Amino acid sequence: MTKITSGVMVLSAISFFIWGVARGASDEVHLDSARVLESAEENYESIALEIYRLAELGYLEFESSRLLQEALSLEGFEIEAGVAGIPTAFVASYGSGRPVVALLGEFDALPGISQTVSPLRDPLAEQAAGHACGHHLFGVGSAAAAIAAKEWLSSAATPGTIRYYGTPAEEGGSGKVYMVREGLFDDVDVVLHWHPSDENDASPQTSLANRSAKFRFYGLSSHASSAPHVGRSALDGVEAMNYMVNLMREHIPSTARIHYVITAGGNAPNVVPDYSEVFYYVRGSNAAQVESLWIRVLAAAQGAAEGTETRLDYEIIHGNHSVLPNAALSRVMDNNLRKVGGITYNPAEQRFAEQLYLSFVEPDATVGEQNRVQDFELQHGLGSTDVGDISWVVPTVGLRVATWVPGTVGHSWQAIAAGGTSIGTKGMMVAARTLATTAIDLLSNSVLIEDAREELIQRRGVDFQYRSLLGERPPPLDFRL
Repeated sequence: MTKITSGVMVLSAISFFIWGVARGASDEVHLDSARVLESAEENYESIALEIYRLAELGYLEFESSRLLQEALSLEGFEIEAGVAGIPTAFVASYGSGRPVVALLGEFDALPGISQTVSPLRDPLAEQAAGHACGHHLFGVGSAAAAIAAKEWLSSAATPGTIRYYGTPAEEGGSGKVYMVREGLFDDVDVVLHWHPSDENDASPQTSLANRSAKFRFYGLSSHASSAPHVGRSALDGVEAMNYMVNLMREHIPSTARIHYVITAGGNAPNVVPDYSEVFYYVRGSNAAQVESLWIRVLAAAQGAAEGTETRLDYEIIHGNHSVLPNAALSRVMDNNLRKVGGITYNPAEQRFAEQLYLSFVEPDATVGEQNRVQDFELQHGLGSTDVGDISWVVPTVGLRVATWVPGTVGHSWQAIAAGGTSIGTKGMMVAARTLATTAIDLLSNSVLIEDAREELIQRRGVDFQYRSLLGERPPPLDFRL
């Protein structure tokens, strides 16, 4: 508790720094605030690195969620925990009335990959998960920004509400989709988010829609040598499905992606397996394309079951809409990011980065150039995120901030390594300042929100009705167990 309390006290100090910048404060105030920010970084780091150490998987982020809730509660936010049927999801609110400006915070780690804070490959033997996507920084950076905006809102004595949404299980669990489906964003005017990256960029960006499912085949076990004619292999069903889907890849749109892992295939070669499971992701440029591809993948699964005389069932695990860009909001965010700027490596960070850089397969960046902001242009991402569902119901804007060494890709051990250093936490503070100033701009200028709303309606169409890609299933709280 002591650690969190001291960290939150620092958050308030940082808030005044950001408020001063947003209102064009004097040079003296800027200098004083900069010194406060410098003294606060260690406390912020302690919260982020505690979540980093915990490395909790989706829907299991109990301690990480608690840390963030306590930090926000101590700053006067009202907490509603366990929303949308998810124990680790929460909404923290401050203020009253419109506009309602929301910030998203993620905090789940990825399974199957871990790493020490080392520029050399060094997995943690006792830990099978790690923050290879930097969500420990994501959650804390957004909380800092929410508290900063709250400080401005309180001092300005103006109507408005700032909210922080604690959103679990982004990595394959679609936590935000259940929160959208529950109506938790129905009264929100605009949503802000960010993500760790190897560069600084506030350009409008799309993503791929996707749906995942576990296909389960049931056969009949027998001795694979003395009585193979009696058995019906569930693994044959999986392999037949995979073969047909792999042939299908030649005949899908170039933007589409299909990938899978066999999660259960039997335990002994001399036993015909009576159960086998394969976990599929199907991605497309939008929800309609995913639905079209899904029909074909499902037909392959059904044909595989029929051809191998096995029984099939499947469970949809998650589904995300594509991200709908909002250029009006992105220009506000981009303007603030350029004012804040990126980071510069100190000598120790430079040495760390140079050593880590040697591990890249195709190095194509200059180590240390993390103070540049990318040109503003529409970008088409090939990843997927549950932020997409929010972006179809509320004007949404995000940015990427350099918390990793240039050239680092997400979901890599190199991302974990840098995310546990001051390279990561310094980038986190860039995100916090950019988000906070953007939130304050929106709270104080209703025209910006009106423009963003008009663009949302134009892009999605006036007759759009939201429908999730995961149907009516409850949150899969055990999908990482």
